[in-house]
Amino acid sequence: MKRRDFILTAAAASGALALSPVAATAAPMVFTPGVVAKELAAGKTVFLDFKASWCSTCAAQERVIAALKAANPAYEQNISFVDVDWDDYGRHEFTKSLNIPRRSTLVVLKGDQELGRIVAQTGESEIKALMDTALNAATM
Repeated sequence: MKRRDFILTAAAASGALALSPVAATAAPMVFTPGVVAKELAAGKTVFLDFKASWCSTCAAQERVIAALKAANPAYEQNISFVDVDWDDYGRHEFTKSLNIPRRSTLVVLKGDQELGRIVAQTGESEIKALMDTALNAATM
């Protein structure tokens, strides 16, 4: 193969990867004190992901969430996704106020209500059900 053909083929392939649905998902907001209150005050539905970089259960949940977002863009269009770093905020007042028992906890909030949560579950059906609860709340 000629060098120019190789470069053009490689460039086309990398461009196709950039347009894939998984690559198109936006990064979630990173939790800092006040960010959730701001989103809730604006009337948003918030999907909290309490996670740690070293947690294999968290990584499995993250893969499922990314795949579900890629399959249904309405999730990202209507829900505020917020990652809460367990190492930084596991003992924070915000985490305590929600009675979060551990990392790998996913919680949906709207207004002053908790709409649902799952703890340490990685099944697509459970995570999808929680995301659907958030989407329904966000679009009503």
